[in-house]
Amino acid sequence: MIAVRKTVVENVAHDQESETVVVSVRPARGQRQLCGICKKRCPRYDGGAGRRRWRSLDCGVHKVFLEAEAPRVTCRDHGVVVAAVLWARHDAGHTFAFDDTVAWLAVKTSKTAVTQLMRIAWRSVGAIVARVSADGLAAVDRFANVRRIGIDEISYKRNSHYLTVVVDHDTRRLIWASVGRDMAAVHSFFDALGEERCTQITHISSDSADWIERVVKRRCPEAIHCADPFHVVSWAQLALDEVRSESLRRARALARRGRGQRSRGPALELWRSRHALWKNPENLTEHQAARLAWIAKTDPRLHRAYLLKEGLRYVFAAGGEEGKEALERWLSWAKRCRIPSFVKVARQVETRRSQIEATLDHGLSNALIESTNTKIRLLTRIAFGFKNADALIGLAMLALGGFCPSLPHAV
Repeated sequence: MIAVRKTVVENVAHDQESETVVVSVRPARGQRQLCGICKKRCPRYDGGAGRRRWRSLDCGVHKVFLEAEAPRVTCRDHGVVVAAVLWARHDAGHTFAFDDTVAWLAVKTSKTAVTQLMRIAWRSVGAIVARVSADGLAAVDRFANVRRIGIDEISYKRNSHYLTVVVDHDTRRLIWASVGRDMAAVHSFFDALGEERCTQITHISSDSADWIERVVKRRCPEAIHCADPFHVVSWAQLALDEVRSESLRRARALARRGRGQRSRGPALELWRSRHALWKNPENLTEHQAARLAWIAKTDPRLHRAYLLKEGLRYVFAAGGEEGKEALERWLSWAKRCRIPSFVKVARQVETRRSQIEATLDHGLSNALIESTNTKIRLLTRIAFGFKNADALIGLAMLALGGFCPSLPHAV
């Protein structure tokens, strides 16, 4: 009933007033005096702090505790530590079955559901998630056979609190996450990966941020660095917004000089045209298509900016050699378009042309990692936020890294 192995049950005590069941246990012969960290047999040091309790899964409405001696041993590698027990992780106050159940619930349900069902504090849930995640990561080699990766950042808290996350494009799983959004965070990933495995990385996708690009060139100089199409097209999207804002300011200035509804009409139409300019042509409604046709007649400069945006989007839609040819034509057009914001975008694209062409050749993007970021945000929403980043990273690794434990009855 208490899901233990190689353990002797000495006694069972029931306290009806406090609704608790205390099961006195001891490790079986041959399972005593083991280091709590490395599980090696060690000489006994002392009796520790006496008898200790571990919370187990409830039995109906009764809380169940395992009670046993907690002696200390002297380990050659770890010094004086509490001896290992077979029913709980080292330095934990809950059994394996309890920890795994809480971790499974944290991935599947909300904070309120976990705390009310298991009758523990949310801080305890965070500690358990971090503990179970660390146990799962230590049991497998998550960097084995990693060849193609994506790197990005995600904001997990207000006031510029970020995580740097890395996904494996082949397994489609989250393989690493750490606090920070800087070169040090990316360096720490490659440190964890190791020099030998860094040389085995063949493709890396990112949003072309300088703090990622510099580290990638230094740590994986032979890897093919692919620029994310969404972020490249977003440069043109921002430039289009600048041109639209300029046109809107001019239209409003003319409206202030004139009188009546006719003078305010162009400004109103431009103000309402934002979504029509943003959307892809195949997704336009009839009304939005008509608004674009009106812009083509009344504001050729803004319409030219819209066509430049769509031209850059077509580069990635075409891909391959056709995309490279389209990119060459687009750069020639953007450089002589006489729209300063798009001339600036052309310089950005020219600077990262090799990365963009790598994307056209290999079809790699940050779509997978953006999907992973969305799922991490969903986890934080379900859990109503995390004050401890380690707990969030642990939960993300459990849910998105393939380390979520099975329920005790499913093992």
